[in-house]
Amino acid sequence: MKSSLLAAVLFLALPFGAPAQGRGGRGGAAGQAAPSPQAAAPIDLTGYWVSLITDNWTYRVVTPPKGDYLYLPLNAEARRVADTWDPAKDEAAGEACKGYGPVGVMRMSTRLHITWQDDKTLKIETDTGTQTRLLRFGAADTPAGQRTWQGQSVAEWQLPGGGRGRGGQRGQPATGTLKVTTTQMRPGYIHKNGVPFSENAVLTEYFNVVSDRGLTYLVDTLMLDDPRYLTQSFVRSAQFKKQADATGWEPFPCSAK
Repeated sequence: MKSSLLAAVLFLALPFGAPAQGRGGRGGAAGQAAPSPQAAAPIDLTGYWVSLITDNWTYRVVTPPKGDYLYLPLNAEARRVADTWDPAKDEAAGEACKGYGPVGVMRMSTRLHITWQDDKTLKIETDTGTQTRLLRFGAADTPAGQRTWQGQSVAEWQLPGGGRGRGGQRGQPATGTLKVTTTQMRPGYIHKNGVPFSENAVLTEYFNVVSDRGLTYLVDTLMLDDPRYLTQSFVRSAQFKKQADATGWEPFPCSAK
């Protein structure tokens, strides 16, 4: 299962390029309003999901020690900042959640609860750190506001084949990708041990659903760009297995340690 899932992850990490305007196509018939993002969803992301920690265990399950940032694309300033990390100072400053922004919390050992808040907004809740992300379809509908740990996320459906949908022929359901671009994040940590990203960082994610041997998986491919601290994009993926119910769901607060 691991090898087939890995192959699917590597394939699905590639963006399809064309945003979907409707299920399996570019919109409704002439004169008809385009369906809402919820109605047009080519894949179902809703439900409870539990993370699968298949790599980088020491970075994702426990907090690595100060100075452990080998193989990360950091510049000299980022390494200097990481070397000053003090979790007690973060706790005292009320910034225990600096490591729980979307680039961090999505790769932690966590459970997700994904629902539609309304027909244009997907909501992702994490039990780790008790975080809530709102993925809003349509940049014009994304409200302006102060920076937050989870930032402002703009979502769009993407379908392969220029919007036709893979497997969309002869009545077969189309498949696709959810692309999410997140900005307006408060400065935080890529890893909880103080590896920084700045307030101008941009996180791009591609969410895909993969089925294998009767099980359903959610794959989140993350790409963080930050010219202030990174010499190139920080790229990772996180995998989650779908659960039948809320078993194991136990929200707990952020910790800087």
